[in-house]
Amino acid sequence: MSAFVAIIQRYITMRAVSIALVFAALSACQAATPKLRFEWKVVDYLWETPAQREKAITENQFLPANNLPLGLGRWKNKLFVTVPRWKGGVASSLNYVDLDGPSDQPLKAYPSLKDNLVPDNATELPSNSSIISVFRVFVDPCDRLWVMDSGLADIYGIGNQVAGPSLVIFDLNTDQLLHRYFFKVKDMKEDSFFANVVVDVDKDSCDNAFAYVPDLGGYGVVVYSLKQDDSWRVAHHYFHFEPLAGSYRVGGIEFHWTDGVFGLALSEPRENGYRTMFFHAFSSTKEFCVSTELLRNYTHINKSEAFNDFKLLGDRGERTQASASFYDEKNHVLFYTQVNRDGVGCWNSNKPYTPENNPLLFSDPELFEFPNDLKVDDEGTMWVLSDKLPRFLYKTLDPNQGNYRIFSISTSEAIKGTACEA
Repeated sequence: MSAFVAIIQRYITMRAVSIALVFAALSACQAATPKLRFEWKVVDYLWETPAQREKAITENQFLPANNLPLGLGRWKNKLFVTVPRWKGGVASSLNYVDLDGPSDQPLKAYPSLKDNLVPDNATELPSNSSIISVFRVFVDPCDRLWVMDSGLADIYGIGNQVAGPSLVIFDLNTDQLLHRYFFKVKDMKEDSFFANVVVDVDKDSCDNAFAYVPDLGGYGVVVYSLKQDDSWRVAHHYFHFEPLAGSYRVGGIEFHWTDGVFGLALSEPRENGYRTMFFHAFSSTKEFCVSTELLRNYTHINKSEAFNDFKLLGDRGERTQASASFYDEKNHVLFYTQVNRDGVGCWNSNKPYTPENNPLLFSDPELFEFPNDLKVDDEGTMWVLSDKLPRFLYKTLDPNQGNYRIFSISTSEAIKGTACEA
């Protein structure tokens, strides 16, 4: 009888522990729930007059259903939101919203609506500060906005290359154009597509900035030196996509992409002054890294000897393709989107790169359907944008429900109680 009682007591204890663990897990999930900051059913803009808006609609320069937010970046009270010209009728590709404004406020064109309202059939840039089609932007510590302008309008339609791919740099304190740099012919391949940019710079030496731009279609990385006003292309096998990781299923839609290197993130400076660049192909579940010393000096090194300087960190596991990543220097954590899993994952760079050390921080098939971009600002806040891109490209979006959302959460709060916490 005593043995039976002992078994019962042991069972009760085990059940209590299990329940406690469940509640602890639920509490952890609740603690890591980001705050919904902005949400739109359909995107609209701040127009100069109602007549201007009507004219744009009449002339097919603004077709509301074709405007999908994709990238973001934060500077002070501005949260930049990009709207690539996937389809015709995108009124403004580079925009911002006020952080203290309404959650469904219209987008404000940057630097102006005139600079963005370019016809889809344009044959040249109206001005040097004109913006054609932007996927991602980067805010650097020198109060500059770096914009990767693909120069391609109506991508899924006529595919009009209005101008060549270029880096556009704005002074955020004055909203003035600082510089525009067009990529050289040898920077590009036949299938090149440039949609992201990260900037390597210290606030005490703003002129010595380097931009790293992944070529997801041509499988390379273009390096740009601001001081030299020059660029060069870096090639490596690790920039290609994984054939077995090109299948996706999001929102009930199955599709297959061959996107190569796309997600780039920079560590804090190492002892030698250079950073580590973490990178991965979009259609891949593996993460790699390389020192920015190699990227900066690529034109002067032995390419064969440098091949092994690119390192494989590890594999996140099945269905862990990531569109964007960002390194949080405060916590030494790499955050990244999880498009197939409707959420955000992370990895503490002080730990081995294994599936166990790459937990899914939060996930929701409705709120985070296709988390497209992710940034960490200088206050340690992570911003995440989800936009249902597969529905937009392959089906249609319901204009009566929330389709585009932006969330925020403290990075320290997000990783609390997970494998990414120190």
